[in-house]
Amino acid sequence: MPKHIAIIGSGFSSLSAACYLAKAGNTVEVFEKNSTLGGRARQYKRDGFTFDMGPSWYWMPDIFDKFFRDFGKEVADFYHLEKLNPAYQVWFKDEIVTIGDTLDKIAIEFERIEPGSSPALKKFIKKAGVNYDIAINDVVNKPGLSPFELVTPETAIRVNQFFRTISDDVRKAFKNEKLVSILEFPVLFLGAKPNKTPAFYRFMNYADFGLGTWHPKGGMHMVIKGMIDLATSLGVKMHTDSPATKILVENGKVQGVAINDTFHKVDIVVSGADYHHSETLLSEKDRQYSEAYWEKKTFAPSSLLFYVGFDKKFDKVAHHNLFFDTDFDEHARTIYDDLAWPKEPLFYANFPSINDQTMAPKEKENGFFLIPIAPGVEDTEALRNQYFDIIMERLERLSGQNFRNHILFKESFCVNDFVKEYNSYKGNAYGMANTLSQTAFLRPKLKSKKVKNLYFTGQLTVPGPGVPPALISGKLTAQLIAKNN
Repeated sequence: MPKHIAIIGSGFSSLSAACYLAKAGNTVEVFEKNSTLGGRARQYKRDGFTFDMGPSWYWMPDIFDKFFRDFGKEVADFYHLEKLNPAYQVWFKDEIVTIGDTLDKIAIEFERIEPGSSPALKKFIKKAGVNYDIAINDVVNKPGLSPFELVTPETAIRVNQFFRTISDDVRKAFKNEKLVSILEFPVLFLGAKPNKTPAFYRFMNYADFGLGTWHPKGGMHMVIKGMIDLATSLGVKMHTDSPATKILVENGKVQGVAINDTFHKVDIVVSGADYHHSETLLSEKDRQYSEAYWEKKTFAPSSLLFYVGFDKKFDKVAHHNLFFDTDFDEHARTIYDDLAWPKEPLFYANFPSINDQTMAPKEKENGFFLIPIAPGVEDTEALRNQYFDIIMERLERLSGQNFRNHILFKESFCVNDFVKEYNSYKGNAYGMANTLSQTAFLRPKLKSKKVKNLYFTGQLTVPGPGVPPALISGKLTAQLIAKNN
């Protein structure tokens, strides 16, 4: 029997759930607290420049393909994709490592840096590809209800990979520290240190080197726009400037949701907002997890972000650039273990206007910069400016170009903004890390254990952080609702 369903939030997981639930015949309404849709994947526009405010990497194109095909559509019906070549550049103190658009090109680069490493790389990625098939077609498509979901013939013979780490496997196959850093990098999308992430997750290396890095023309928000168009065509109603202020429960069952303190009676509530925040919308007796529970969890980093408009084009830099010219391990220790600001941070620089002139005015450059930082750290304007100067000095020194004299404007986004804009727990940017003790059935549940007809979706529940997992999370929640109603 069709239900009236309210979805809190309009990020990837919420929109995914909305599409699947509407397709099943339900009446679905999405309530977004901000003035624009998309959650962390909103856009910021100024003076002809367009910035993706959050996600900027398009990996795992097959997940996006599967999502749209579930509705009889193709990605090309909504946005145009380009495979990037180079996929990205990695900047070290003494050289730039270029990651090409094919494994063969990457193998040549590895061989240049560590003679004899190319056969090891191809073997490593082949095994990662096997893990990818198992993960995407089996493991991540489970709702996290039981440990037995992880027990399949394929995972059983790889059980030791859950007790080794990514670092163990990478360092066994490669000796050069630059190559080690590059192969450990994709794990950052999972929100944990490489030496804390199970080796099974090296399927992320296949997502990187096997499937490549893509760019949707107009930016990552074009995916959100496509999902909004799809949801609207399915009958979903979208509401902006509509913060949820309370989830109403009687006798252990959802009655509705208060939006701007106005009661909306519905049969089911799905929250794609921050999980911790979502539970604060309930009375204490209806919450599944205590403050002590959240305090003990390992959260993925937050980020200091900058959106910068430049008055000229630049040489040498690529669309995606990773600056690994400082100590990778020291940065990781500082933000994961010490929960402090890194003294010499690694950082990421994205210039999408290099390949996509819709992102900036003619002969100008769009610059997006990200420094991974610990959640919950002090966030002041002075600290933001201090770290902007740090990364600009290094960018200029390594590239041999002047960037600061060509800045038209600069906007920043950090811990305080993640809290204010997204009700993010401690201002985290990526959710809860995928460590062994926070994998699959050990993550917060999609379905409330205390309140009937209350569900959750997004990066703090299964499968975990990242845009493709968010699409899957929305589908899993919709499937669970169909099963239970």
